[in-house]
Amino acid sequence: MNLRTSSISPDWWDYTCLPLDIVDEVARLTPRDLAQLSRPGFRVVFYDTLEDFYLAEALEYITAWKQSTDDNPVGICGPIGPTEQLPLVARLVTELGLDVRSGHFWGMDEWFDEATGKEMPVTHPLSFEKADREMCFHKIPKKQRMPDAHLHFPKADTAAYTKSYDAGVRCAVMQGGQGDVKHWAFNDPLPRRGKYKSAPPTPAEYRKLATRVVELHPLTIAQNARTSGGGNIAMVPTKAITVGPVETWKAEKVSIWQAGTHDNPFGQRLTACLLYTSDAADE
Repeated sequence: MNLRTSSISPDWWDYTCLPLDIVDEVARLTPRDLAQLSRPGFRVVFYDTLEDFYLAEALEYITAWKQSTDDNPVGICGPIGPTEQLPLVARLVTELGLDVRSGHFWGMDEWFDEATGKEMPVTHPLSFEKADREMCFHKIPKKQRMPDAHLHFPKADTAAYTKSYDAGVRCAVMQGGQGDVKHWAFNDPLPRRGKYKSAPPTPAEYRKLATRVVELHPLTIAQNARTSGGGNIAMVPTKAITVGPVETWKAEKVSIWQAGTHDNPFGQRLTACLLYTSDAADE
């Protein structure tokens, strides 16, 4: 595949490096075309309303936690972006009187503070842990919710977080939103430097990446300023801690939720097309 120079930043790899014939083919896909891209192991699902969309996303939390017991704990890894599902999760647990104390939750990413060399503290207005706690877990009565030891948030020292996926807790599903740069969590494309100056990592190389501190693509920084920082790019960190493909592949299911808010119609089409065509995904 002959890749082009990025239209966004020539120092980075991203989806704008794809050949124009692929870009044009993806852009022509209709909603009916997308629905026909489902195949064994990959399913495209449409929702008629945003309310139905976010409720379905919230129900994945409920379904995972209802399987959990003290002897066989089950959890879910969830995103910040979208976040609309989080208060719905809390309301469902509370109103249905569900006991989710044996359940687990993994946050999938967090900002990295270069000044301290640590994860961004929960006092920071952009903290993902802060959002998860305030929008979901603090809204669930204490007698129903899981203890803090069952909440796993990425830290700059990634060892404990990585080990938590092999600690006897089944990750039933890893959810993801998708950003403008087509990432899940903060698994951004890499800069064009060093080993990857002339070509990006192969899928096999990328799948070996575990939870780590990453440098963020300029488009990711701009997007988070737009969605979370009131447009103030200067307040958005340029690095983050992200769950990696290694942990993602340990989940029983991966679900990517695209309401057209964080990504766009072209991104929805591109992801579905590449996941459907396994040969293209391997490239």
